[in-house]
Amino acid sequence: MDKVIKSEDEWRAKLDDMEYKVLRKHGTERAHTHDNFPKDPGTFLCKGCGAPLFDQATKFESGTGWPSFYAPLEGDMVGESEDNSWFMRRTEVHCNRCDGHLGHVFPDGPQPTGLRYCINGVALKFEPEE
Repeated sequence: MDKVIKSEDEWRAKLDDMEYKVLRKHGTERAHTHDNFPKDPGTFLCKGCGAPLFDQATKFESGTGWPSFYAPLEGDMVGESEDNSWFMRRTEVHCNRCDGHLGHVFPDGPQPTGLRYCINGVALKFEPEE
Protein backbone atom coordinates (compact mmCIF):
# COMPACT_ATOMS: atom_id res chain seq x y z
CA MET A 1 0.00 0.00 0.00
CA ASP A 2 1.29 3.44 -0.90
CA LYS A 3 0.92 5.78 2.08
CA VAL A 4 -0.59 9.19 1.38
CA ILE A 5 1.36 11.87 3.22
CA LYS A 6 0.41 15.53 2.96
CA SER A 7 1.24 18.66 4.92
CA GLU A 8 -1.49 20.26 7.03
CA ASP A 9 -1.77 23.00 4.37
CA GLU A 10 -2.27 20.38 1.66
CA TRP A 11 -4.98 18.63 3.72
CA ARG A 12 -6.72 21.98 4.36
CA ALA A 13 -6.72 22.71 0.63
CA LYS A 14 -8.15 19.26 -0.23
CA LEU A 15 -10.81 18.94 2.49
CA ASP A 16 -13.66 21.22 3.56
CA ASP A 17 -13.78 22.38 7.19
CA MET A 18 -15.85 19.45 8.54
CA GLU A 19 -13.90 16.84 6.56
CA TYR A 20 -10.66 18.30 7.91
CA LYS A 21 -11.99 18.37 11.50
CA VAL A 22 -13.03 14.70 11.34
CA LEU A 23 -10.29 13.14 9.21
CA ARG A 24 -7.28 15.12 10.43
CA LYS A 25 -8.27 16.29 13.95
CA HIS A 26 -10.25 13.22 15.13
CA GLY A 27 -13.51 15.13 15.33
CA THR A 28 -17.04 13.77 15.19
CA GLU A 29 -19.85 15.09 13.05
CA ARG A 30 -23.32 15.55 14.55
CA ALA A 31 -25.54 12.49 14.25
CA HIS A 32 -27.92 12.35 11.28
CA THR A 33 -25.94 14.87 9.21
CA HIS A 34 -24.06 12.69 6.69
CA ASP A 35 -25.80 9.33 6.24
CA ASN A 36 -27.68 10.12 3.06
CA PHE A 37 -25.80 7.67 0.84
CA PRO A 38 -27.56 5.71 -1.93
CA LYS A 39 -28.69 2.18 -1.09
CA ASP A 40 -27.27 0.89 -4.38
CA PRO A 41 -24.46 -1.68 -4.49
CA GLY A 42 -21.08 -0.05 -4.24
CA THR A 43 -18.03 0.75 -2.16
CA PHE A 44 -17.37 3.39 0.47
CA LEU A 45 -14.01 5.09 -0.01
CA CYS A 46 -11.92 7.29 2.28
CA LYS A 47 -12.72 10.94 1.51
CA GLY A 48 -9.10 11.82 2.21
CA CYS A 49 -7.29 9.44 -0.11
CA GLY A 50 -9.80 7.26 -1.98
CA ALA A 51 -8.85 3.99 -0.30
CA PRO A 52 -11.64 1.36 -0.46
CA LEU A 53 -12.94 0.82 3.10
CA PHE A 54 -16.44 -0.70 3.29
CA ASP A 55 -18.93 -2.49 1.04
CA GLN A 56 -22.58 -1.44 0.85
CA ALA A 57 -23.50 -5.09 1.58
CA THR A 58 -22.12 -4.74 5.13
CA LYS A 59 -23.93 -1.46 5.90
CA PHE A 60 -26.85 -1.66 8.33
CA GLU A 61 -29.25 0.68 10.10
CA SER A 62 -27.94 1.02 13.65
CA GLY A 63 -30.22 3.84 14.73
CA THR A 64 -27.22 5.90 15.85
CA GLY A 65 -27.33 8.53 13.10
CA TRP A 66 -23.96 7.57 11.63
CA PRO A 67 -23.24 5.10 8.83
CA SER A 68 -22.65 1.69 10.40
CA PHE A 69 -21.03 -1.42 8.97
CA TYR A 70 -20.47 -4.87 10.47
CA ALA A 71 -17.11 -5.38 8.70
CA PRO A 72 -14.55 -3.50 6.61
CA LEU A 73 -13.50 -4.71 3.19
CA GLU A 74 -10.95 -7.52 3.07
CA GLY A 75 -7.39 -6.28 3.38
CA ASP A 76 -5.69 -3.85 5.67
CA MET A 77 -7.12 -0.42 4.74
CA VAL A 78 -9.01 0.03 8.04
CA GLY A 79 -6.74 0.18 11.08
CA GLU A 80 -7.53 0.32 14.80
CA SER A 81 -6.01 2.07 17.79
CA GLU A 82 -6.94 2.64 21.42
CA ASP A 83 -8.81 5.88 22.14
CA ASN A 84 -9.00 6.97 25.78
CA SER A 85 -10.45 10.44 25.20
CA TRP A 86 -13.62 11.77 26.83
CA PHE A 87 -13.05 9.57 29.92
CA MET A 88 -13.86 6.43 27.91
CA ARG A 89 -11.98 3.50 26.47
CA ARG A 90 -12.90 2.98 22.83
CA THR A 91 -11.37 1.54 19.71
CA GLU A 92 -10.78 4.16 17.04
CA VAL A 93 -10.76 3.18 13.38
CA HIS A 94 -8.72 5.02 10.80
CA CYS A 95 -7.67 4.75 7.18
CA ASN A 96 -4.33 2.97 7.06
CA ARG A 97 -3.42 4.67 3.79
CA CYS A 98 -3.70 8.32 4.91
CA ASP A 99 -4.19 7.92 8.71
CA GLY A 100 -7.53 9.73 8.48
CA HIS A 101 -9.85 9.30 11.48
CA LEU A 102 -13.02 7.46 10.45
CA GLY A 103 -14.88 6.73 13.69
CA HIS A 104 -15.00 3.89 16.21
CA VAL A 105 -15.81 0.18 16.36
CA PHE A 106 -18.05 -1.29 19.06
CA PRO A 107 -18.92 -4.90 20.01
CA ASP A 108 -22.70 -4.41 19.64
CA GLY A 109 -23.28 -5.02 15.94
CA PRO A 110 -25.16 -7.73 14.07
CA GLN A 111 -23.90 -11.13 13.06
CA PRO A 112 -21.83 -12.47 11.46
CA THR A 113 -19.18 -10.31 13.21
CA GLY A 114 -21.05 -8.79 16.16
CA LEU A 115 -19.21 -5.53 15.41
CA ARG A 116 -20.50 -2.03 14.64
CA TYR A 117 -18.11 0.20 12.74
CA CYS A 118 -19.66 3.59 13.51
CA ILE A 119 -18.22 5.89 10.84
CA ASN A 120 -18.44 9.61 10.27
CA GLY A 121 -20.28 9.95 6.96
CA VAL A 122 -18.27 13.04 6.07
CA ALA A 123 -15.16 10.83 6.00
CA LEU A 124 -16.66 8.63 3.28
CA LYS A 125 -17.27 8.89 -0.44
CA PHE A 126 -19.67 6.41 -2.09
CA GLU A 127 -18.67 4.82 -5.40
CA PRO A 128 -21.52 2.90 -7.09
CA GLU A 129 -20.83 -0.52 -8.54
CA GLU A 130 -20.45 -0.46 -12.32
